[in-house]
Amino acid sequence: MTPAPQKITTFLMFEGRAEEALTFYTSLFEDAEVIDIARYDAAGPGPEGSVKLATFTLAGQQFKCIDSYVKHGFGFTPSVSLFVECESATELDRLYGALAKGGGELMPVGSHGFSERFGWVNDRFGVSWQLNLAARD
Repeated sequence: MTPAPQKITTFLMFEGRAEEALTFYTSLFEDAEVIDIARYDAAGPGPEGSVKLATFTLAGQQFKCIDSYVKHGFGFTPSVSLFVECESATELDRLYGALAKGGGELMPVGSHGFSERFGWVNDRFGVSWQLNLAARD
């Protein structure tokens, strides 16, 4: 019997903004969808209606997210980021503008030696995104 292939899924923990974030992210990519959202009910332990566990896809990649009802002394960090290979400069600029709004610029869009066109931002939820123009053959 062949063992099932291991699945590795990016898991994002928010504190009350999971649904807002996944709705925003799925609006940015054509091949994106919300697969499932389970919510806390009145019995908790999280606030009623908040995201207990959600699964969504962006460009064919699956993600999971939650609203943690426990406050933590940490958040997202740019040392782990979502890397997006963009097919065009137009796509890169659109994503960069949308993700940077309300967030913070880490590297402006431009040629940085390792890429013809690259930009790096933290979005308004604190998630870090590296946007790279795919190399042309």
